[in-house]
Formats: sequence, structure tokens, C-alpha cells
Amino acid sequence: MNFKKTRFKNGLRIITVPVKGNPAVTVMVMVETGSNYETKEQSGLSHFLEHMCFKGTTKRPKSIDISREIDALGAQNNAFTSNEFTAYYAKGEKNHVSKLIDIVSDIYLNSTLPEVEMEKERGVIIQEISMYEDLPQRKVQELFVELLYGDTPAGRTIAGPVENIKKFVRKDFVEYRKKYYVAEKTIVIVSGDIDEHAVRQELASAFKNIPTTKKLSRPKVKHNQKAPAVLIHRKKTDQTHIVLGVHTFNIFDKRMPALQVLSNVLSGGMSSRLFQKLRTDMGACYYVNASADASNDHGSFSISTGVEEKRVEEVIKVLLKECKRLCDEPVSKEELQKTKDFMAGHMYLGLETSDAMAEFYVIQEALKGDMKTPTQAEKEIRAVTAKDIQKVARDIFTNKNLNLAIVGNIADSKKLEKILSF
Repeated sequence: MNFKKTRFKNGLRIITVPVKGNPAVTVMVMVETGSNYETKEQSGLSHFLEHMCFKGTTKRPKSIDISREIDALGAQNNAFTSNEFTAYYAKGEKNHVSKLIDIVSDIYLNSTLPEVEMEKERGVIIQEISMYEDLPQRKVQELFVELLYGDTPAGRTIAGPVENIKKFVRKDFVEYRKKYYVAEKTIVIVSGDIDEHAVRQELASAFKNIPTTKKLSRPKVKHNQKAPAVLIHRKKTDQTHIVLGVHTFNIFDKRMPALQVLSNVLSGGMSSRLFQKLRTDMGACYYVNASADASNDHGSFSISTGVEEKRVEEVIKVLLKECKRLCDEPVSKEELQKTKDFMAGHMYLGLETSDAMAEFYVIQEALKGDMKTPTQAEKEIRAVTAKDIQKVARDIFTNKNLNLAIVGNIADSKKLEKILSF
């Protein structure tokens, strides 16, 4: 699971991850731009552009030309947009790696952004936004981010508001791509059973004409929370969906491994504290997840669950109690060992495919400009002590740092505000 990174004079980075015996190969191009780079008027543009890049290139004029070629290889292709980056990839049989490089590089570099397809895609994206509105588990996550960061790029949705989607014109996409889809912000990764030397040569050739204009950064994400905050989206649902969380720290912080272990103590597997308490003992929920999210200048920790409306207050009190317990009591030696074993095992299981391996490395490079192997990542996890977890719990679980987002038929937020205390 080793890798090799090559940085060209123009700033383009190429990463190869050879995995002998893996019959599938993934070719992925990631650009360091996403919704956090957008102004309010541009909100949704990164994601819309991602859709448009599949609508035809100079070499493959129509979207069906791309699809037909991918299907003929028995391959898959897709893309995704996040707050910090946008990625395009194809996955197929290892003997087709040259063809996959050709297709993915063509989509990234030579998309024509046809105006007629733009009009059609508006409807697709508006329906995607409507779909998310109808998924309360998804909606409550968007609400939580809004609560953390307000009316800033980090607090807005990746898909953007419908009013923006309706007014974007082709010039918006062309100018945005010209600014951000440049060599210094582009990372290309190929993982699988590959000839590294041959692949690097092919990638150098495929990306030789990539634009080399100046790399643009984004404004820093800031927050200044001074008191607990609640945000409720009132909606008639069968379940009330909750996200309880706090601001934390950026991905470079030395406390990150401890925070990740803390998160898994709470919800790593069916024997975890929250699963046992909320689902097994109380029968209050079907799902409960704790997660730590971090970028290069901000971060958050959150617990998500869906419960019956009449049990919302009861469940929130339990979540707060379990967080407070981490501040007051060191995690036992046995529980800590079990949690670390769970994390290591799940990490390796999750890296069985070439696309998962590509994401593992390229996201690290995009966020940190540095990469660790899975073995190095495991070593960091193994080094975390009970004292480390207790310290990070005390750092983040403070009353003024509390945030609660809810989607459901909840009318009175004042009652919930009163119980928001560790």
C-alpha cells in the first residue's frame, strides 16, 4: 500500500498507488475547489460544473459518447463535489488503464459545457435539491453546518439554492473553471495493479496542456460562538432527526487521532457506548452515529440520530451525559483496545477496492498536502491514550460550544435550549 508522488514544475501532482493482484484500476482527478470557494452568488456552481463536465468534450462531443465508451470497457465513471474539492474518476479492468486515463483527462480538460445541455441539467439539479429536502437525515446535516458557520461559504449547501441554479449562464462556468481548474490545484491519482513508470508517462502526456494560471485560495473559515445554539427546521416527519455537536479544530491539529478514537468509543460498532445505550438499552433509535470532520482551517464533532418526537428531550440528555462522561472518566484499557482494533480493522476493510484506495490518498493530499499510508494511520490510532481522549473531551465539550440542529415537528426550541448543558 505504498505510493509515489511526483510534482511537476507547473504544480501538477501525480500519485501512483500500486496494488499487486487487484484486477481493477481507478483513475481519479481531483481539483482543490468546492463550495467553500464560492461567493454567495456562486453557491452551487462547483457542483453544477461537475455535472456539466460529462455533457461532451472536444473529442467526445456528446454525453452518450462518453457513456458508450465507458460501458464498452465494462467500466464505471462518476464524480463528486465537496466543500473543499471536486473529483472525477473512472474504474475498470487493469488492462484498460490507458483508455481510462484518456477518458478522465478528456472530461477534466476538454469539456465543452454545451449550452443546450445546461438547460436540461438545471432540471436535474433542482430535482436533486428537492430530493435532499425530502431526506430529513440529509437535511439535518445541512442545518447543522448552517448553525456552525452561518451565512458563509462553509455554512451553505454544496448543491446551492434553486434560485442560483436557475440563473447560472455558460460564462459563469467557463470563468470559474478557468480560475480553479489549473495545474497547481490539480491532483491525479491511479491505484491498482499498474506499471507505475508507464502510468506516470501517460499521465504526463495527457495533462501536458493543463492551464498554469495562478493558484487561487479561499477565505479562511471563521466562527465566534459564545453560547449554545439551536436551529430547528419544522417539518412533519415520522422521526425527529437530531444532530448535536461542537466546533473542534483543523486537520493539522495533534489532537485529531484522539478525537477520532473518541468518536469511535461513542459509536464505533454495535458494542459502542451510544449504540448500546440508545438502541439496545432504551430502544430509542435505529441509527446513531458520532463523527469527527476536519478541514485545513476548521473542524467539528457531531452525533446524529433519529428518534420519536416525544423522546427528543430524553435522548438529548443522554447524549450530553455520555459526552460529559468522557470528560470525567478515563476510557478503560479494555474498551480502548477494542476501539482501536475496530478502527484498524474497518480502515483496512474499507481499502479493499482501488477507488477506496485512491480516495484515501488523494483526500489527504488535497486537505493536508501530505499523505500517510494505512500503516502509518494505524500507528497514530494505536498511540492514543485514555488521557489523550479525556483531554480532548474536556477541550471540546463546553457549554458555549454546543450546537443542536433538528428536523421534525418541534415547535418550541426554548425548552431544548434550557437542557443544552454538559
